[in-house]
Amino acid sequence: MTIRVIVLNGASSSGKSGIVRCLQAELPEPWLAYGCDSFVDSLPARMRDADGGIVFAEDGRVSVGADFRALEAAWTEGIAAMARAGARIVVDEVFLGGAESQGRWLRALDGLDVLWVAVRCDPDVAAGRETARGDRTPGMAASQAAVVHEGVSYDLEVDTTHTESLACARAIAARLSQVVAVRPA
Repeated sequence: MTIRVIVLNGASSSGKSGIVRCLQAELPEPWLAYGCDSFVDSLPARMRDADGGIVFAEDGRVSVGADFRALEAAWTEGIAAMARAGARIVVDEVFLGGAESQGRWLRALDGLDVLWVAVRCDPDVAAGRETARGDRTPGMAASQAAVVHEGVSYDLEVDTTHTESLACARAIAARLSQVVAVRPA
């Protein structure tokens, strides 16, 4: 079987987006990139800081409501449909619900071979990146650092604390060339 989807899961500011760009440059075939940030950016403004939508608390915690979940399910199914149609896709994701979040993706990607990658980063380093970016709620990186990985099964883990995005992408590309239908239980 051929891996059609790579899911990178990590906290905000852990380095996923940089790894995705490097993967697209390193992999010989074209891979599309989709991320939770672009999904959130595509939501109507009225869904921000709304009960049914997505709320970014002052301490960096994120909570989502039923309307958000419904649109997220459609987005996830759409990505799975593109992979089933032959596209290769890298997903930049933040599993706010840990294993429950992975479960939603597992259901959507059922029948597809997926490479599951943990992107870890020391919370203090991620917090520094968060501050430098200036487009994140302070505290988001630290509040997500552990929770996004709770109960999640991975095929590979990379850590961007002291490793550049390109080296992480190369590790993922090397694993991709070795994997034959590896999926979490």
